[in-house]
Amino acid sequence: MSIDMSVEKMAKLEERLQRAVRLEKMVERWKNLHTNCLWQMTLNQRRNFYAALRMKDAMAQELVLANKQLLLVRQAALHQLFEKEHHQYQRELNQMGKAFYVERL
Repeated sequence: MSIDMSVEKMAKLEERLQRAVRLEKMVERWKNLHTNCLWQMTLNQRRNFYAALRMKDAMAQELVLANKQLLLVRQAALHQLFEKEHHQYQRELNQMGKAFYVERL
């Protein structure tokens, strides 16, 4: 009976040891996952930072191009307004029997 008990004790001890080993492996996996998760988070933060910088640079370039385009549109509208006023003055002068002086070469 004492041999059976020592075998039972050894079996229980072996079972506890195996359980402890499994728990240690599980804790080690959790630690690795936690470390990996932290690494991914810092990587994403750096990616987001650089993405924001690229977006800011792209927006600045788009703003410069939009301002140039707006300037061209405003210049064209002003040119059109001056042409319209010039024709209006020409009509008024024609009604009075006068004209602009145009030098001919």
